[in-house]
Amino acid sequence: MNNINILFASSEVIPFAKTGGLGDVSGSLPKALSKLGCDIRVVMPKYKVIPEQYKSQMEYLGFIYVDVSWRHQYCGIFRLKFEGLTYYFLDNEYYFNRPELYGDFDQAEQFTFFSKALLEMLPFVGFKADIIHCNDWQTGVVSLLLKATYKSKHFYKNIKTVFTIHNLKYQGIFPKEVLPGLLGLDWRYFTSEGLEFNGNVIFLKAGLVYSDSISTVSPTYSNEIKNDFFGEGLNGVLISRSNDLYGILNGIDYEKNNPENDTRLYAMYSADKISQKYENKRRLQQDLGLPVKSEVPIISIISRLTPQKGFDLIERVLEEILQMDIQLIILGKGDEHYKYIFENAAYWHKDKVSANITFSDILAQRIYAASDMFLMPSLFEPCGLGQIFSFRYGAVPIVRETGGLNDTVVSYNEATGEGNGFTFTNYNAHDMLNTIRRAVDFYCNKKDIWNLLVQRGMRTDFSWEKSAHEYINMYRKTLQK
Repeated sequence: MNNINILFASSEVIPFAKTGGLGDVSGSLPKALSKLGCDIRVVMPKYKVIPEQYKSQMEYLGFIYVDVSWRHQYCGIFRLKFEGLTYYFLDNEYYFNRPELYGDFDQAEQFTFFSKALLEMLPFVGFKADIIHCNDWQTGVVSLLLKATYKSKHFYKNIKTVFTIHNLKYQGIFPKEVLPGLLGLDWRYFTSEGLEFNGNVIFLKAGLVYSDSISTVSPTYSNEIKNDFFGEGLNGVLISRSNDLYGILNGIDYEKNNPENDTRLYAMYSADKISQKYENKRRLQQDLGLPVKSEVPIISIISRLTPQKGFDLIERVLEEILQMDIQLIILGKGDEHYKYIFENAAYWHKDKVSANITFSDILAQRIYAASDMFLMPSLFEPCGLGQIFSFRYGAVPIVRETGGLNDTVVSYNEATGEGNGFTFTNYNAHDMLNTIRRAVDFYCNKKDIWNLLVQRGMRTDFSWEKSAHEYINMYRKTLQK
């Protein structure tokens, strides 16, 4: 039996609030762990943006007070039983009644409050966690606070912590004054072995230094972040914690994301009945104002518009890409520069480009279902979920060999017949362009192989089942420390 009690702490969780992959993982991994027998409960802030349909179902349990700096802050505690799991929502309008999840001037204070509040909440709700599983910098100081302040109290004595890095680039860097001011800790923690980095306090580093175990979201990324290029200045810390560092590949919820019953699609289909996939293609071309041409491959990009995602490569050879007989569909928000690039391309190439500078869950699913290829040429990619969604919906991925992309996409080898996509190694625009050309050639001229790749991807299992077992093995080792 896996009777481990886990508090899963995250700043975003689907379907309640999400800005990226962290929300997807936090919404699906706990479900997989629960199915394996864990008593896992999820805690997150009660944001303004949480849809009313969920807020109206929450049960108010009461309130506690949390000390942050000189403030003695109210914290309302709400509970929601949803799809077989228990979720706790921590309420404070001063910190969370805002239009966006992140980006305000007082993020250090916001997430210090959240970190302290989730620790204070545990005895109030009567949940004795064996492990608190923290995610990304927003919960990085939980392990530090637990060891520095709470371990002396009997209730917290045996609690262990796991810290998952979803993206090492986002670190929570704040002035050193937050150490005594917000965290209420003395300067002994402000050392190179502790929180200090370049004269600042780094919340993510607190998670790396003080957690009992560390995980990240793919085996390749767990090795990459120990070197200078990927380590974001923290590779020395990660090397020192190598024995406590695990690389566990993310999955997706295969029940929710199933083309056979996904009501978000125009038409449902399966690997055995692939013809209806092309009805999705026809309808999407129609809705986005592109010429309805079944024989022209759709290449899609669903992503945050940031340099990390390889958009400088795409920008460099965009006109050459558009010289091919293809259609390009972009969905995402981010840097204004890339927004301009794609909107300009859509203006001059109305028959080839659809730039959707927004995010829509329904449109995302329809694009995955309609696409023939999915482009993800990332500079670095801790795991990447886009390529996994694309496999599930029968879009063949074109990716750079880094992080989780390297762990999931294998370049098709004509000699052996092995592989499930198209890849390139060097971060180079023309290497990417040549790989796109190779994929388009297979689509146009080698239909039997192309159909094999589509079906192979759809039949590959990237659900959470295998990874959830790996998490449980990590939890067990953590409890033995």
